Amino acid sequence: MKPQRQWIPTPHTRFRFEDTFWKPRVETNRTVTLPAEYEQCRKTGRLDAFKLEWKQGDPNPPHIFWDSDVAKWIEAAAYSLATHPDPELEALCDRTIDWIARAQQPDGYLNVHFTVVEPEKRWTNLRDWHELYCAGHLIEAAVAYAQATGKRRLLEVLGRYADHIARVFGAGPGQKRGYPGHPELELALVKLYRATNERKYLDLAKFFVDERGRQPHYYDLEARARGEDPAGHWTGGYDYYQAHLPLREQKTAEGHAVRALYLFSGAADVALETGDEGLWKALLRLWKNIVRRRMYVTGGVGSARHGERFTFDYDLPNETAYAETCANIALVFFAHRLLQADLNAEYADVLERALYNGVLSGVSKDGRHFFYENYLAACPPFERFARMNPVVRQEWFGCACCPPNVARLLASLGLYFSSQSAAGLAIHLYAGGRLETTVGEVPVALDFQTDYPWDGTVRLEVSPAKTVRFALALRIPGWCRAAKLKLNGTALPLAKLVANGYAHLERDWAPGDRVELELPMPVERIEAHPGVREDCGRVALQRGPLVYCIEEADCGRNLADLVLPAKAKLTAKWEPKLLGGVVSIAGTAKRREEKQWGETLYRPAGRSTFRPTRLKAIPYALWANRKPGEMRVWVRAE
Repeated sequence: MKPQRQWIPTPHTRFRFEDTFWKPRVETNRTVTLPAEYEQCRKTGRLDAFKLEWKQGDPNPPHIFWDSDVAKWIEAAAYSLATHPDPELEALCDRTIDWIARAQQPDGYLNVHFTVVEPEKRWTNLRDWHELYCAGHLIEAAVAYAQATGKRRLLEVLGRYADHIARVFGAGPGQKRGYPGHPELELALVKLYRATNERKYLDLAKFFVDERGRQPHYYDLEARARGEDPAGHWTGGYDYYQAHLPLREQKTAEGHAVRALYLFSGAADVALETGDEGLWKALLRLWKNIVRRRMYVTGGVGSARHGERFTFDYDLPNETAYAETCANIALVFFAHRLLQADLNAEYADVLERALYNGVLSGVSKDGRHFFYENYLAACPPFERFARMNPVVRQEWFGCACCPPNVARLLASLGLYFSSQSAAGLAIHLYAGGRLETTVGEVPVALDFQTDYPWDGTVRLEVSPAKTVRFALALRIPGWCRAAKLKLNGTALPLAKLVANGYAHLERDWAPGDRVELELPMPVERIEAHPGVREDCGRVALQRGPLVYCIEEADCGRNLADLVLPAKAKLTAKWEPKLLGGVVSIAGTAKRREEKQWGETLYRPAGRSTFRPTRLKAIPYALWANRKPGEMRVWVRAE
């Protein structure tokens, strides 16, 4: 069966958050994160770089990926402007766009580093340098800004750049048969195609997807042209770039996790637009490998810091986890694309798991500090030997891909909550707020009243402008074991309505119709597959979509020694003064008496005595917002 876009995401401008969970985060993103990131781009030289004033011998040469950081900030600002017009923010964007436009070369080329720092090396190392990656993020920014403001200058600039790329790369005479070392351009070109209806951009995206991994290997050819030995590269193989095989032949997710998931997302877009069944089957195979063997319980992906990469099945270490924020965001992108072709809760479940846990942990509650890597266990002294401080978020990074990536996701958050088809609406995620859209030509408003994810009761009032028939599909989360559904106060036989994890209600909807969905949220102990060696004999705590962790602030030091008895009662409690208001999990665990050890490092087993100790867990997404200390997701079980 050929893949096709059966559902279209409802624009993020159609959903207004009115809840206590997401609304403050989105507002902080708009009022704090966006200005802070603009200032970081300014003071680090990323903005001024587009003025092309840097000269050889000057300090702070523009880096090969600086363009992408500015582009993601513009994209985030565009999403924000679409929901909250802001003349000052728009003026900052327009000024930056003016610099970008002036930096474009006569032939359409646009990259600061390879214009002023190493112009002779343009297009000579697609494998390791980021020209095509930066082009992709600039295109995404251009599309978003045109849609938000109606201003097309940046879109026209990037259209000329895309045309230049299409002249340089392809299968025709004199063209380079190369493809991005860091995928991203593929999905951006499909966005450009959808925005302009210019088929050439879709064709170029398809070329990049199809050409990847073919022989003779392009990365070998370009390395030899530079006078280098292709075999001597530090990555040890082209699986790092997902270029070890043509994509249709790949069976496992390999290499750099962000690159892989951007590639899979772009390939999914190509498959959906072209009906490429073989490509779609490969993507589903790779999806299953990721979520069933290579994904953390938090929705994080990528288990090795060296290479920021996937390694092998069930290799999910905690204290040395990679789980880069960008990779977790890219998993959201991939899941979201699969969901538009197949309304299957498996995709939405993973999207939710990543969004509420592995993504949101990447930014502090104050909106000014960020994690690049998202550990599942952290010990403060370990920071001396880690690339990043594992217990303290940073204001910025030399490689600053994650902060603006979080900003653009949060600014467009409403996009992920629902989709539409000719026949109706599908609700993937739940939050208090109002969705305004049309079904056919009839305006329809949906008002959600819920304290999700703290509480599983979702009340929905449907208010069409007039009675209209359509199907309303409500996701029943995979974590929920005993959901109940009512329509206008009458209980419905949920089992008969559910297909692939969505309850389908097709009827003539009239103003004032009410739907009530009960999603019980008991505290659950989660265990990992026996192959996940570090989690054997341990459990993670989950309630609803939220994965929990324990912190030194609540449970003291030496968290690895804490043991949770199987019969220990666990209680969920709303704490309005903790971290701005959270549901915590409390219970009684036990641990060994450390004082009995003195100066002894090892001794015969059986001498230790255990004492009861308080266990208190908080949502993983909110850890490291208090005094720095230890943290652990997986707890020893008895």
